[in-house]
Amino acid sequence: MVTLDARPQLIDALTALRDRVAAVRLPLPLAGAPRARQARGELLAQLDDYLVPRLKDPGAPLLAVVGGSTGAGKSTLVNSLVGRRVTEAGVLRPTTRTPVLVCHPDDHHWFSGGRVLPRLTRVRAPELEEGDGEGAARNELRVERSGALPRGLALLDAPDIDSLVVENRLLAAELICAADVWVMVTTASRYADAVPWHLLRTAKEYDASLVIVLDRVPHQVIAEVSRQYAALLTKAGLGDVPRFTVPELPESAGGGSGLLPNSAVAPLHDWLAHRVRDPAARQQALGRTATGVIDSLNARMPELAAAVAGQYAATVRLTGAVEDAYEAERARLDQRLAAGAVLSGDARTRWRGFPRDSTAGELLDALTGGLGALVQCAVAAADERVRDAWRRDPAAAGVAAVRPDPEAGERLGIAVRRWRRELEELADEEVRELDRTPAPDPETVAALVATALLGGRRARPAGERLAQRIGARAALRLRDRGGELLTAAVGSVFDGERDRRLAPLDSLDVSPEPQAELIAALSVLQKVK
Repeated sequence: MVTLDARPQLIDALTALRDRVAAVRLPLPLAGAPRARQARGELLAQLDDYLVPRLKDPGAPLLAVVGGSTGAGKSTLVNSLVGRRVTEAGVLRPTTRTPVLVCHPDDHHWFSGGRVLPRLTRVRAPELEEGDGEGAARNELRVERSGALPRGLALLDAPDIDSLVVENRLLAAELICAADVWVMVTTASRYADAVPWHLLRTAKEYDASLVIVLDRVPHQVIAEVSRQYAALLTKAGLGDVPRFTVPELPESAGGGSGLLPNSAVAPLHDWLAHRVRDPAARQQALGRTATGVIDSLNARMPELAAAVAGQYAATVRLTGAVEDAYEAERARLDQRLAAGAVLSGDARTRWRGFPRDSTAGELLDALTGGLGALVQCAVAAADERVRDAWRRDPAAAGVAAVRPDPEAGERLGIAVRRWRRELEELADEEVRELDRTPAPDPETVAALVATALLGGRRARPAGERLAQRIGARAALRLRDRGGELLTAAVGSVFDGERDRRLAPLDSLDVSPEPQAELIAALSVLQKVK
């Protein structure tokens, strides 16, 4: 069992582990991802709201969080333990919205700041009114003083663990994670419900200090209900958990707006008071919960690391689908370019009429237009491959869908026109270096180079004409440099479009490092605990 004294090495190890947990990203909708996200939230809540603050301040008051299902009587129980109304308890269910923490006046400073539950803003008490139905829990905590509680004990009335409002359920789970002692309240009619039992199993998993209150039990069935509930608890391995029974009373009927008589809550009050007045009982309660949480990390951290690994594997898989699609279509485009697919349609007509019926500029326009169309079809085909692959992968539902991009054509057209301009500049530069009179027309030279590069076997005469105009060596040099520019231009287009498709994945910031960092942080903790 953890000895609750300030141990810098243990605190440092837990703080480092907390930072590793906070860095985890689980954005993809994989099987088990919702549970992993919940586990991550619970881990952060326990580390931030309970374990680290408790180890830093082992002498801080004991915090008992009162949780349970809708209408279980949590607020009435807290009010009755305190002896006055400090938290809402009304006819309409559920009524608890802003959680209320009650402590002895001398202990107020422990809870007025951010030592525990730091993300909850401390607020003043409004005038208590009857509950008016369910509302979403706010990120607030109301701290009340009461001399009826012994020094060293604080009670926290949490929202319903089965609330219809998601924010309430999440806040209830967060508050329970901050508890030194879990006080689980259920009723004679709902003690077998699934949600309370999930909470009980979680408490057992963490080996937390747990108290059960069986509330609103009709007098005539107290013995039978207690016997049946005890049998269920024993079967679940919780037979040794302290259990208190509160009978159904006029004060708890009709919405529970009154206070229960002292005799109904005295046994629970005395049990809690003993935990803070007796050093051994206090150490046992706090040490058991702290040890249980730390020991639970041995299973919970590898599970979270496995979820991280699954997210990264899915990201790699989705990334691979994009890269494979673009690589396949790039190879197919290269084959089509080598086969002279550009020299078709209008480009072929212009080439046949050149130079008699077509100018060099018209031939270049037709060739670059054909090249742009071919590249655009290849990119569209790659995107279709990606869509097909991602449709078959459930993980892709968490990534922005690959849709036809109306701006893609303009981007590709700009890239092709840039290649043409660079080719014309190369041709002009080559012509200026020639010692020929008259010098060849640079645009004609550029048109012949483009035809030779894009026309395949059918454009062999273009190479011959080019050699006649500028010489064989210059023609070969110009074709090589133009080909390099073409390869670079097409590669840049494909790389850019591929990266655009990968940008939504990259923005998820899923990497393999958190998996190793989680295990490493756990290893350090195991050495110092």
